[in-house]
Amino acid sequence: MKKALLASAALLAFSTVAHAQSSVTLYGHLDAGLEFMNGVPTGPADAPATGNSHHFKAESGDWGTSLWGMKGAEDLGGGYKAVFQLEGSFNTMTGAGPGGGGLFNRWATVGVASNQYGTLLLGRELYIANQVWDFDPFGQSNWSSASLVRGRNWPQSSNNISYQSPKIAGLDFYGQYSLSNATNWNGNGTTTQGREGGAAITYTSPLFQIRGMYDEIRNPANGSLGGVYNRVDGSVLINNGNGVYAYSREYTAMFNLFLGQFKVNGAYQAIRSSGMSGLLPGQPTTLDHEWGGVTWQATPAAALIAAVYHVNGNNGAGNATIYTVGGSYNLSKHTLLDLQVATVQNSKTANYGLNANNYGTAASTDNPFPGHSQTGVYAGIQHSF
Repeated sequence: MKKALLASAALLAFSTVAHAQSSVTLYGHLDAGLEFMNGVPTGPADAPATGNSHHFKAESGDWGTSLWGMKGAEDLGGGYKAVFQLEGSFNTMTGAGPGGGGLFNRWATVGVASNQYGTLLLGRELYIANQVWDFDPFGQSNWSSASLVRGRNWPQSSNNISYQSPKIAGLDFYGQYSLSNATNWNGNGTTTQGREGGAAITYTSPLFQIRGMYDEIRNPANGSLGGVYNRVDGSVLINNGNGVYAYSREYTAMFNLFLGQFKVNGAYQAIRSSGMSGLLPGQPTTLDHEWGGVTWQATPAAALIAAVYHVNGNNGAGNATIYTVGGSYNLSKHTLLDLQVATVQNSKTANYGLNANNYGTAASTDNPFPGHSQTGVYAGIQHSF
Protein backbone atom coordinates (compact mmCIF):
# COMPACT_ATOMS: atom_id res chain seq x y z
CA MET A 1 0.00 0.00 0.00
CA LYS A 2 2.83 2.35 0.92
CA LYS A 3 4.62 1.62 -2.41
CA ALA A 4 1.40 2.30 -4.35
CA LEU A 5 0.97 5.66 -2.64
CA LEU A 6 4.59 6.60 -3.39
CA ALA A 7 4.15 5.61 -7.05
CA SER A 8 0.97 7.68 -7.30
CA ALA A 9 2.70 10.68 -5.78
CA ALA A 10 5.60 10.34 -8.22
CA LEU A 11 3.25 10.17 -11.21
CA LEU A 12 1.34 13.21 -9.95
CA ALA A 13 4.59 15.14 -9.51
CA PHE A 14 5.76 14.18 -13.01
CA SER A 15 2.42 15.25 -14.50
CA THR A 16 2.63 18.61 -12.72
CA VAL A 17 6.16 19.24 -14.01
CA ALA A 18 5.23 18.24 -17.56
CA HIS A 19 2.22 20.55 -17.48
CA ALA A 20 4.34 23.42 -16.20
CA GLN A 21 6.87 22.92 -19.00
CA SER A 22 4.31 22.83 -21.85
CA SER A 23 1.57 25.26 -22.82
CA VAL A 24 -1.07 25.61 -25.54
CA THR A 25 -3.02 28.83 -26.11
CA LEU A 26 -6.19 29.21 -28.18
CA TYR A 27 -6.68 32.73 -29.59
CA GLY A 28 -8.66 34.63 -32.21
CA HIS A 29 -10.12 37.86 -33.59
CA LEU A 30 -13.65 38.44 -34.84
CA ASP A 31 -14.30 41.48 -37.02
CA ALA A 32 -17.71 42.43 -38.39
CA GLY A 33 -19.40 45.60 -39.55
CA LEU A 34 -21.35 47.49 -42.18
CA GLU A 35 -19.80 49.01 -45.31
CA PHE A 36 -21.01 51.57 -47.84
CA MET A 37 -19.06 52.21 -51.06
CA ASN A 38 -19.81 54.16 -54.23
CA GLY A 39 -18.12 54.02 -57.63
CA VAL A 40 -18.65 50.24 -57.73
CA PRO A 41 -18.73 48.80 -61.29
CA THR A 42 -21.69 46.82 -62.59
CA GLY A 43 -22.08 44.28 -65.39
CA PRO A 44 -21.28 40.61 -66.04
CA ALA A 45 -18.70 39.32 -63.55
CA ASP A 46 -16.02 38.35 -66.09
CA ALA A 47 -16.56 41.14 -68.62
CA PRO A 48 -15.62 44.82 -68.66
CA ALA A 49 -17.92 46.89 -66.46
CA THR A 50 -20.84 48.54 -68.21
CA GLY A 51 -21.87 50.98 -65.48
CA ASN A 52 -21.28 51.93 -61.88
CA SER A 53 -23.36 52.05 -58.74
CA HIS A 54 -22.91 51.69 -54.97
CA HIS A 55 -23.29 48.98 -52.40
CA PHE A 56 -24.29 48.72 -48.76
CA LYS A 57 -23.40 45.39 -47.21
CA ALA A 58 -22.42 43.45 -44.14
CA GLU A 59 -18.69 42.84 -44.21
CA SER A 60 -16.08 40.90 -42.26
CA GLY A 61 -12.42 41.84 -42.04
CA ASP A 62 -12.44 45.51 -43.08
CA TRP A 63 -10.61 46.62 -39.93
CA GLY A 64 -8.72 43.39 -39.29
CA THR A 65 -8.76 39.76 -40.40
CA SER A 66 -11.17 37.46 -38.62
CA LEU A 67 -9.09 34.48 -37.53
CA TRP A 68 -8.59 31.79 -34.95
CA GLY A 69 -5.56 29.80 -34.01
CA MET A 70 -3.54 27.98 -31.41
CA LYS A 71 0.08 28.20 -30.39
CA GLY A 72 2.20 26.39 -27.89
CA ALA A 73 5.63 25.81 -26.45
CA GLU A 74 7.46 22.98 -24.73
CA ASP A 75 10.53 23.55 -22.58
CA LEU A 76 13.44 21.52 -23.95
CA GLY A 77 15.90 22.64 -21.29
CA GLY A 78 19.09 24.61 -21.67
CA GLY A 79 17.16 27.76 -22.62
CA TYR A 80 15.51 26.12 -25.66
CA LYS A 81 11.86 25.40 -26.34
CA ALA A 82 9.89 23.75 -29.14
CA VAL A 83 7.17 26.03 -30.54
CA PHE A 84 4.25 25.66 -32.92
CA GLN A 85 1.49 27.87 -34.34
CA LEU A 86 -1.65 27.05 -36.35
CA GLU A 87 -3.85 29.90 -37.64
CA GLY A 88 -6.70 30.22 -40.16
CA SER A 89 -8.97 33.02 -41.35
CA PHE A 90 -12.75 33.01 -41.72
CA ASN A 91 -15.70 35.27 -42.52
CA THR A 92 -17.52 36.37 -39.37
CA MET A 93 -20.67 37.26 -41.31
CA THR A 94 -21.08 33.85 -42.96
CA GLY A 95 -18.89 31.54 -40.92
CA ALA A 96 -17.11 30.43 -44.10
CA GLY A 97 -13.50 29.41 -43.72
CA PRO A 98 -10.56 29.82 -46.09
CA GLY A 99 -10.75 28.38 -49.58
CA GLY A 100 -7.81 26.83 -51.42
CA GLY A 101 -5.39 27.93 -48.70
CA GLY A 102 -6.51 25.14 -46.37
CA LEU A 103 -7.77 25.15 -42.79
CA PHE A 104 -4.65 26.88 -41.45
CA ASN A 105 -4.12 29.22 -44.40
CA ARG A 106 -2.18 31.87 -42.44
CA TRP A 107 0.15 29.92 -40.14
CA ALA A 108 1.19 26.28 -39.80
CA THR A 109 4.67 26.26 -38.29
CA VAL A 110 6.86 24.25 -35.97
CA GLY A 111 10.34 25.15 -34.78
CA VAL A 112 12.78 25.87 -31.99
CA ALA A 113 13.14 29.11 -30.02
CA SER A 114 15.82 30.48 -27.70
CA ASN A 115 15.96 33.82 -25.90
CA GLN A 116 19.69 33.90 -26.60
CA TYR A 117 19.82 32.70 -30.23
CA GLY A 118 16.39 33.53 -31.71
CA THR A 119 13.62 31.51 -33.35
CA LEU A 120 13.83 29.12 -36.33
CA LEU A 121 10.53 28.02 -37.93
CA LEU A 122 9.44 25.68 -40.73
CA GLY A 123 6.04 25.74 -42.47
CA ARG A 124 3.45 28.17 -43.78
CA GLU A 125 3.54 31.80 -42.65
CA LEU A 126 2.39 35.26 -43.53
CA TYR A 127 4.84 36.44 -46.17
CA ILE A 128 7.59 38.82 -45.03
CA ALA A 129 5.94 41.74 -46.90
CA ASN A 130 3.32 41.72 -44.12
CA GLN A 131 5.97 43.35 -41.90
CA VAL A 132 4.66 46.71 -43.14
CA TRP A 133 1.85 46.14 -40.58
CA ASP A 134 3.85 47.76 -37.77
CA PHE A 135 4.33 50.93 -39.84
CA ASP A 136 0.88 51.27 -41.42
CA PRO A 137 -1.31 53.85 -39.61
CA PHE A 138 -4.36 51.64 -40.20
CA GLY A 139 -2.56 48.36 -39.48
CA GLN A 140 -3.29 46.87 -42.92
CA SER A 141 -7.03 47.39 -42.78
CA ASN A 142 -8.82 46.68 -46.07
CA TRP A 143 -8.27 50.29 -47.14
CA SER A 144 -4.59 50.92 -46.47
CA SER A 145 -1.08 49.81 -47.47
CA ALA A 146 -2.19 46.79 -49.54
CA SER A 147 -4.85 48.62 -51.58
CA LEU A 148 -2.74 50.51 -54.13
CA VAL A 149 -0.42 47.54 -54.73
CA ARG A 150 -3.38 45.21 -55.22
CA GLY A 151 -2.58 42.91 -52.29
CA ARG A 152 1.21 42.71 -52.87
CA ASN A 153 1.77 43.54 -49.16
CA TRP A 154 -0.29 40.83 -47.51
CA PRO A 155 0.07 37.35 -49.09
CA GLN A 156 0.81 34.09 -47.30
CA SER A 157 3.69 31.80 -48.20
CA SER A 158 4.24 28.03 -48.01
CA ASN A 159 7.38 25.87 -47.73
CA ASN A 160 9.09 28.42 -45.48
CA ILE A 161 12.27 28.47 -43.49
CA SER A 162 12.36 31.60 -41.33
CA TYR A 163 14.59 33.04 -38.63
CA GLN A 164 13.90 35.83 -36.13
CA SER A 165 16.93 37.02 -34.18
CA PRO A 166 16.84 38.30 -30.59
CA LYS A 167 17.02 42.05 -30.14
CA ILE A 168 20.57 43.25 -29.47
CA ALA A 169 21.20 46.94 -28.68
CA GLY A 170 17.86 47.77 -30.29
CA LEU A 171 18.61 45.85 -33.52
CA ASP A 172 16.95 42.68 -34.74
CA PHE A 173 16.95 40.67 -38.00
CA TYR A 174 14.24 38.63 -39.69
CA GLY A 175 14.76 36.41 -42.74
CA GLN A 176 12.34 34.21 -44.67
CA TYR A 177 12.99 31.78 -47.53
CA SER A 178 10.28 29.82 -49.34
CA LEU A 179 11.06 26.88 -51.61
CA SER A 180 9.18 26.45 -54.89
CA ASN A 181 9.19 22.64 -54.44
CA ALA A 182 9.59 22.36 -58.22
CA THR A 183 12.40 20.60 -60.08
CA ASN A 184 13.54 24.08 -61.14
CA TRP A 185 14.77 26.04 -58.13
CA ASN A 186 12.72 29.16 -59.01
CA GLY A 187 9.62 27.35 -60.29
CA ASN A 188 8.68 25.79 -63.62
CA GLY A 189 4.89 25.52 -63.68
CA THR A 190 4.65 22.24 -61.80
CA THR A 191 3.81 23.86 -58.43
CA THR A 192 1.47 26.66 -57.32
CA GLN A 193 4.25 28.76 -55.77
CA GLY A 194 7.55 30.00 -57.13
CA ARG A 195 10.58 30.70 -54.97
CA GLU A 196 10.06 33.54 -52.50
CA GLY A 197 12.21 35.19 -49.87
CA GLY A 198 13.33 38.32 -48.11
CA ALA A 199 15.01 39.94 -45.14
CA ALA A 200 14.28 42.81 -42.77
CA ILE A 201 16.44 44.73 -40.29
CA THR A 202 14.78 46.80 -37.56
CA TYR A 203 16.12 49.28 -35.05
CA THR A 204 13.88 50.25 -32.12
CA SER A 205 14.40 52.98 -29.53
CA PRO A 206 12.02 54.76 -27.14
CA LEU A 207 11.72 57.69 -29.58
CA PHE A 208 11.61 56.00 -32.98
CA GLN A 209 11.66 52.74 -34.94
CA ILE A 210 13.03 52.14 -38.45
CA ARG A 211 12.93 49.09 -40.69
CA GLY A 212 14.53 48.26 -44.03
CA MET A 213 13.15 45.31 -45.99
CA TYR A 214 13.80 43.50 -49.25
CA ASP A 215 11.67 40.70 -50.68
CA GLU A 216 10.89 38.96 -53.94
CA ILE A 217 8.07 36.76 -55.22
CA ARG A 218 8.77 34.69 -58.34
CA ASN A 219 6.27 33.53 -60.93
CA PRO A 220 5.62 29.77 -60.41
CA ALA A 221 5.17 29.34 -64.18
CA ASN A 222 8.76 30.19 -65.09
CA GLY A 223 10.56 31.57 -62.03
CA SER A 224 10.67 35.12 -63.39
CA LEU A 225 10.06 38.34 -61.50
CA GLY A 226 7.15 39.24 -63.73
CA GLY A 227 4.12 37.74 -65.41
CA VAL A 228 2.08 37.69 -68.59
CA TYR A 229 -0.72 40.22 -68.24
CA ASN A 230 -2.70 39.23 -71.29
CA ARG A 231 -2.76 36.64 -74.04
CA VAL A 232 -4.79 36.49 -77.23
CA ASP A 233 -7.00 33.41 -77.63
CA GLY A 234 -8.35 33.69 -81.17
CA SER A 235 -9.77 37.19 -81.22
CA VAL A 236 -10.40 37.39 -77.46
CA LEU A 237 -8.00 39.21 -75.12
CA ILE A 238 -7.77 37.31 -71.81
CA ASN A 239 -6.31 38.66 -68.57
CA ASN A 240 -3.77 36.09 -67.47
CA GLY A 241 -2.21 37.39 -64.28
CA ASN A 242 -1.65 40.25 -61.90
CA GLY A 243 1.81 41.17 -63.22
CA VAL A 244 4.01 43.41 -61.09
CA TYR A 245 1.42 43.25 -58.30
CA ALA A 246 2.00 39.49 -57.95
CA TYR A 247 5.58 38.74 -59.07
CA SER A 248 8.27 41.32 -58.39
CA ARG A 249 11.02 42.62 -56.13
CA GLU A 250 10.15 45.04 -53.34
CA TYR A 251 12.49 47.48 -51.56
CA THR A 252 10.98 49.12 -48.49
CA ALA A 253 12.07 51.74 -45.94
CA MET A 254 9.74 52.60 -43.02
CA PHE A 255 9.71 54.55 -39.77
CA ASN A 256 7.63 55.13 -36.65
CA LEU A 257 8.09 58.23 -34.51
CA PHE A 258 6.77 58.15 -30.93
CA LEU A 259 5.79 61.57 -29.56
CA GLY A 260 3.81 61.10 -26.38
CA GLN A 261 0.15 60.68 -27.37
CA PHE A 262 1.10 60.79 -31.07
CA LYS A 263 2.64 58.20 -33.37
CA VAL A 264 3.81 59.29 -36.82
CA ASN A 265 4.32 56.70 -39.59
CA GLY A 266 5.96 56.88 -42.99
CA ALA A 267 7.12 54.44 -45.68
CA TYR A 268 8.42 54.19 -49.23
CA GLN A 269 8.32 51.08 -51.43
CA ALA A 270 9.95 50.54 -54.82
CA ILE A 271 8.36 47.54 -56.59
CA ARG A 272 10.15 46.28 -59.67
CA SER A 273 9.49 43.46 -62.15
CA SER A 274 11.35 41.96 -65.11
CA GLY A 275 10.53 39.67 -68.01
CA MET A 276 7.01 41.05 -68.45
CA SER A 277 5.18 40.24 -71.70
CA GLY A 278 1.77 40.79 -73.22
CA LEU A 279 1.64 44.33 -71.87
CA LEU A 280 -0.99 46.82 -72.92
CA PRO A 281 -0.76 50.57 -72.20
CA GLY A 282 -1.62 51.15 -68.56
CA GLN A 283 -0.16 47.87 -67.31
CA PRO A 284 2.91 48.82 -65.19
CA THR A 285 6.22 47.05 -64.73
CA THR A 286 7.35 49.35 -61.87
CA LEU A 287 5.53 50.94 -58.96
CA ASP A 288 6.53 53.61 -56.45
CA HIS A 289 4.38 53.43 -53.34
CA GLU A 290 4.51 55.65 -50.27
CA TRP A 291 2.36 56.58 -47.33
CA GLY A 292 2.31 58.65 -44.18
CA GLY A 293 -0.02 59.04 -41.24
CA VAL A 294 -0.51 60.01 -37.64
CA THR A 295 -2.32 58.34 -34.74
CA TRP A 296 -3.51 60.40 -31.77
CA GLN A 297 -4.17 58.32 -28.65
CA ALA A 298 -6.60 60.90 -27.28
CA THR A 299 -7.49 58.80 -24.22
CA PRO A 300 -6.45 55.31 -23.08
CA ALA A 301 -9.57 54.02 -24.87
CA ALA A 302 -9.92 56.32 -27.90
CA ALA A 303 -7.59 56.71 -30.90
CA LEU A 304 -7.96 58.94 -33.98
CA ILE A 305 -6.06 58.18 -37.21
CA ALA A 306 -5.38 60.08 -40.44
CA ALA A 307 -3.33 58.77 -43.36
CA VAL A 308 -2.47 59.25 -47.04
CA TYR A 309 -1.35 56.45 -49.41
CA HIS A 310 -0.03 57.10 -52.94
CA VAL A 311 1.13 54.98 -55.87
CA ASN A 312 2.63 55.82 -59.25
CA GLY A 313 3.09 53.29 -62.07
CA ASN A 314 4.96 53.45 -65.37
CA ASN A 315 3.75 52.54 -68.88
CA GLY A 316 0.81 54.93 -68.62
CA ALA A 317 -0.59 53.28 -65.49
CA GLY A 318 -0.99 56.68 -63.85
CA ASN A 319 -1.21 57.38 -60.15
CA ALA A 320 -3.71 57.20 -57.34
CA THR A 321 -4.05 58.55 -53.80
CA ILE A 322 -6.10 57.30 -50.87
CA TYR A 323 -7.10 59.86 -48.24
CA THR A 324 -8.52 58.31 -45.10
CA VAL A 325 -9.51 59.11 -41.51
CA GLY A 326 -10.86 56.89 -38.78
CA GLY A 327 -10.39 55.65 -35.29
CA SER A 328 -11.23 53.12 -32.64
CA TYR A 329 -12.76 53.05 -29.17
CA ASN A 330 -12.01 50.24 -26.72
CA LEU A 331 -15.09 49.12 -24.83
CA SER A 332 -12.88 46.75 -22.85
CA LYS A 333 -9.47 45.11 -23.00
CA HIS A 334 -10.69 42.73 -25.72
CA THR A 335 -13.49 44.58 -27.56
CA LEU A 336 -13.34 47.72 -29.68
CA LEU A 337 -15.51 49.75 -32.03
CA ASP A 338 -13.94 51.02 -35.25
CA LEU A 339 -14.73 53.52 -37.99
CA GLN A 340 -12.96 54.38 -41.26
CA VAL A 341 -13.85 56.82 -44.03
CA ALA A 342 -11.75 56.78 -47.20
CA THR A 343 -11.64 58.01 -50.78
CA VAL A 344 -9.33 57.05 -53.64
CA GLN A 345 -8.61 59.61 -56.33
CA ASN A 346 -7.35 58.22 -59.66
CA SER A 347 -5.47 59.99 -62.42
CA LYS A 348 -6.86 59.77 -65.97
CA THR A 349 -5.53 56.27 -66.72
CA ALA A 350 -5.57 54.72 -63.22
CA ASN A 351 -8.39 52.59 -61.82
CA TYR A 352 -7.35 51.66 -58.27
CA GLY A 353 -10.11 50.87 -55.78
CA LEU A 354 -10.23 51.14 -52.01
CA ASN A 355 -9.95 47.38 -51.70
CA ALA A 356 -6.86 45.43 -52.78
CA ASN A 357 -8.44 44.33 -56.05
CA ASN A 358 -6.81 42.47 -58.94
CA TYR A 359 -5.80 44.42 -62.02
CA GLY A 360 -8.50 44.88 -64.66
CA THR A 361 -11.82 46.52 -65.51
CA ALA A 362 -14.13 43.55 -64.99
CA ALA A 363 -17.10 44.17 -62.74
CA SER A 364 -15.88 41.40 -60.43
CA THR A 365 -12.78 43.41 -59.49
CA ASP A 366 -14.74 46.25 -57.84
CA ASN A 367 -12.31 48.68 -59.49
CA PRO A 368 -13.79 52.04 -60.53
CA PHE A 369 -13.56 53.23 -64.13
CA PRO A 370 -10.18 54.74 -65.10
CA GLY A 371 -9.94 58.30 -63.89
CA HIS A 372 -12.90 57.91 -61.51
CA SER A 373 -12.88 58.08 -57.73
CA GLN A 374 -14.30 55.71 -55.14
CA THR A 375 -15.43 56.56 -51.61
CA GLY A 376 -16.44 54.35 -48.72
CA VAL A 377 -17.24 54.22 -45.02
CA TYR A 378 -17.00 51.26 -42.68
CA ALA A 379 -18.16 50.90 -39.07
CA GLY A 380 -17.69 47.74 -37.08
CA ILE A 381 -16.85 45.88 -33.92
CA GLN A 382 -13.89 43.60 -33.16
CA HIS A 383 -13.38 41.16 -30.34
CA SER A 384 -10.14 39.37 -29.47
CA PHE A 385 -9.70 36.36 -27.23
